[in-house]
Order: sequence, then structure tokens, then C-alpha cells
Amino acid sequence: MQVAQATEVRKNWSSFFDQVVHDKPQAVRRNRDTALFLSKTHMEEILSQYRFTLEYEIEEDGYYSGGLKEIDICWSEPSLEELKQTIAKDLVEYAKTYMDNFALYHNAPNRRDHFPYVMHVLMKDNIQEVVELIDADWERT
Repeated sequence: MQVAQATEVRKNWSSFFDQVVHDKPQAVRRNRDTALFLSKTHMEEILSQYRFTLEYEIEEDGYYSGGLKEIDICWSEPSLEELKQTIAKDLVEYAKTYMDNFALYHNAPNRRDHFPYVMHVLMKDNIQEVVELIDADWERT
């Protein structure tokens, strides 16, 4: 990938930004550090494979109990839709906490793999879009 220098990007910021959004991702180097810039659309394409699997069972009392396979979030609710809604809300809170404590979470071996999932959740505009990332898989016992 071709790498632009930060001083050039700064001089031509509007043009650079338009290229990133409407054309293709760009790499920029400042001193020894390199950063990638890409549009929200391109990021959504990259993250599209990071979905959640909700494994659940129906309890004797009719409640739906389950948790995510990818991130340890578990709940019990009266319906499958309510279970997905509650877990989606927890996902949003977890994603915010992850980013607020990024150095800690991203460097923890048991949480490092959560990063693309967290980014995918944060890219969504509302809770219903997060719910749509959750695929339900009924556990037969």
C-alpha cells in the first residue's frame, strides 16, 4: 500500500478526506508511525463477518436463557426477542467500556479477540442494528 506523508496530507486535507471516503483507504506516515484511514462503508465491509452466536435454551418456566459464544454475556428473559434486546444493550455497554479502557482490554489475552466485535458494535447507529448482529442457535437438551 502506498503511504502518504502526514505533512502532505495536512496540506491537502479536504482532498485526502474525499479520496478516503469516495475512493479507497489510505495510509499515512508521521515520523515512524503509520495509520490507516478508511471510510465507514469500507470498515463495515471488513467487520461484516464478526457476528454473534446466541446459544440459548428454553427453561421449564418458559424463560429463554442464553449467552454469546464470542463474548461472555449471559441473560434470561421471557422471550427470545427480549433476550436478544437485553444482550444487545449489554454489548453496547461492553463495547464502550472496552474502548474507554482500550489499553487494558486490548492487551488482556482473554479480551484481545473481542476487538473486531467491539468495533462492529460501535459502528452501528442504534440498538436494533446491534440486535441484527446476533444469530440465535437453540440448544436442545
